[in-house]
Amino acid sequence: MLYYFMLWLERTFEPPGFQIVQFTTVRSALAAITALTIALFAGRRIIGWLERQQLGERIREGELAGAVDHSHKAGTPTMGGLIILLGVLGSTLLWGAIAEVYVWLILLATTWMGAFGFADDYIKVVRRNKSGLSARIKLAGQISLGLIVGSVLYFHPQFSDIRTLTYMPFMANETLDYNVLRHVVTGIDLGWLIYIPIVTFILTALSNAVNLTDGLDGLAAGVTGIVAVGLIALTYIAGNAVFADFLNEMFLPGTGELTVFASALAASCFGFLWYNGYPAQVFMGDTGALSLGAAVGTMTLMIRKELILPVLCAVFFMETVSVIMQTTYFKATRRRTGTGVRLFRMAPIHHHFEACGIHENKIVVRFWLITAITVIAALLILRIR
Repeated sequence: MLYYFMLWLERTFEPPGFQIVQFTTVRSALAAITALTIALFAGRRIIGWLERQQLGERIREGELAGAVDHSHKAGTPTMGGLIILLGVLGSTLLWGAIAEVYVWLILLATTWMGAFGFADDYIKVVRRNKSGLSARIKLAGQISLGLIVGSVLYFHPQFSDIRTLTYMPFMANETLDYNVLRHVVTGIDLGWLIYIPIVTFILTALSNAVNLTDGLDGLAAGVTGIVAVGLIALTYIAGNAVFADFLNEMFLPGTGELTVFASALAASCFGFLWYNGYPAQVFMGDTGALSLGAAVGTMTLMIRKELILPVLCAVFFMETVSVIMQTTYFKATRRRTGTGVRLFRMAPIHHHFEACGIHENKIVVRFWLITAITVIAALLILRIR
């Protein structure tokens, strides 16, 4: 909104210096500064309010009795994802071109899952019901978001030329078309039958992956912040004709506005780390975890880079796979021998390393470093043809 006001001032009165607001890079920098400032200053007030309301984390009995003791974290305020959401949404509303479909869709996706996450945290800490929202309601929220995002990306006129197209890694000037039905059925547009379920699966998987990663102080926020830095580069390239042509990428007019959001997201996550770093003064809860997953997933889908998610978000992918492997192996051995055997000491994988005696702060820093490497690798993929 501030962007439009400054743009109006620049065009009406032509004051010196105001033309810089037209540059995405300038607004992205301003969005990052604003988001970081909001997170740092509003964070203290939000944490104080959470403490006064006694909205602290309750540790599960099974966790206390297991190989990892988190009893010292009992009572730490949760629902801290509000800090991230306030920084991201507030900064983007100020500096983003919110009339652009890319901007209002990413704001909708982030707020949508943030609302479901907040409801889950509210039930857990206010109503003292540790189970929170039922798995069905969470899944309904994720699926409904997938249907909304998929429908917009497919049916909105701005995406008419690229509806089911996406970037194909390692292939020069090649794209993947999800619409395989066009070879079978002619005369009828059925591409949405393929594309919308794919979008729904990706958003559901990624929001759950970030939620699984949120188990150690600073882990999910730090990893997401580093991923967001990578998305700053990816969104800027996609929306810049010169860079897109140089890298033989799909040029997507308007996606440069996502750079403003990605900058705000990265800064909000890093600002949240001021309070969430070990030892954490606040946890993000599902309010933050579900919304962060939705934000990252929606951005990669809009710039058609979802196929590099396993590299860009390698830590999230690793955490999810560890849970799947643990569950599958335990069930398989129980059916075969009558006694289930665990592949890891605990799952997700960060708890396995913690159970092996590695301090959680060291695990978190190492996972940050892994993420930095994989984000760089994801950017390098753009040049490997």
